[in-house]
Amino acid sequence: MYPALARLIVAAGRYDGRRPVLDDLAYDDGDSPAIGLVPPGVSWAEVADHIKIAHHPLLVPLADGGGYAGAYWAGTRLLVADDLGPDQDEAVIEFREFLREHGEA
Repeated sequence: MYPALARLIVAAGRYDGRRPVLDDLAYDDGDSPAIGLVPPGVSWAEVADHIKIAHHPLLVPLADGGGYAGAYWAGTRLLVADDLGPDQDEAVIEFREFLREHGEA
């Protein structure tokens, strides 16, 4: 298991279920591909479900505040780029590079 997944799964217990999950995602679309920016506190299950259905690459803040992970659907599996930059802008740049290296952009 990716280390980031463990931290994302910890965040699942904090989601209150009262707001629509991933309906109001902000996107960083200044470059291709557009990356969805997941707000803090969203459960890992909701992130995975959204990616499976919508196939949007998502940038997810880690539960411990230690940076970001990027997740996307490739073929028949969910792939995660963990330990991306400590701030959102740097993490988006690193995730786009990761996607390009894996033929996703």
